[in-house]
Amino acid sequence: MTSDTEQTEPVAGRHPGLRELVVGARVVLWDFDGPICRLFAGYSADRVAGELVDWLEGQGLKGLLTREEQVHPDPHVLLGAVNRRRHRSDLVADFEERLTREELRAVATAWPTAYADALIRTWSALGVGLAVTTNNAPRVVGEYLAGRHLLDCFAPHIYGRTRDLHLLKPDPYCLNRALSATGVAPDRALMVGDSPSDLTAARRAGVPFLGYAGGEQKAKALRQAGADTVVESLEPVLKLLWENAAHTGA
Repeated sequence: MTSDTEQTEPVAGRHPGLRELVVGARVVLWDFDGPICRLFAGYSADRVAGELVDWLEGQGLKGLLTREEQVHPDPHVLLGAVNRRRHRSDLVADFEERLTREELRAVATAWPTAYADALIRTWSALGVGLAVTTNNAPRVVGEYLAGRHLLDCFAPHIYGRTRDLHLLKPDPYCLNRALSATGVAPDRALMVGDSPSDLTAARRAGVPFLGYAGGEQKAKALRQAGADTVVESLEPVLKLLWENAAHTGA
C-alpha cells in the first residue's frame, strides 16, 4: 500500500534534474514520432520499409542496400542509405517522396502519446514557445497536429525533413532553425526526444535534453547514449508544470 508521504511527494523528487530542465525552458523543441505520437501505430513501419525495398528492386537497384539494410524495419534508415550512395539524385528525390506519401497515409491511424496533447496545451497556455524538430516530413507533422487541434500551439515552427537529407538528425540543422526563428538562446530551450540521434543533435546545438522513452529498452538506449534525465511517461512532466504553476500562481 502506498503511504500518504509517497502519494504527496513532489514529482521532481522522483525524477532528479527534471525540474531544472522543465521550469527553465522558454521554448520546447519536440521530436515528432515518439514524444508526440506513434506515427506507425496502425500502419506498420516494417511494412513500409519492405515496400520501399520492393520498389528499389523493381528499379533494379536493390543492390544499393546492404543485406542488413534490405530487412531493416525503419524506412528512415533506408532513406539515409540511398541518400549516401546516390546523393542529390532523382532516385533519392523519388524515394523521399514515396516515404512522405507513406507517412501521410499513416497519420490516419497514428496513436497520440499518452499525456502529450495535455502537455503541449499546458506549455502553450503558460506562454512557452513550441516547435517540432523532426526527421519526418513537415506536411506529415502539420496534418497530424491539425487533426488533434494542436497546430496553433506550434505554427509556424515545424522543422522537418528537407531535400538536403544529410541535414537530418543527428545533425542539429532543424534545431538550429527553430532556435533562430524563435530567437531563444540554446540554454533556455529544451528538446524532448526519444532516440540517441535526438540527444546528439541537442548536444551539438547546445540545447538541454529530456529523454522520453516509451519503454525500458528505449530508456536503456538513451541512458547508454548519455542522457541524464529520462522519463518513461510524459505524466510527471505535466504534473511538474501543474505543481510549479500552483506554487508560483502562474
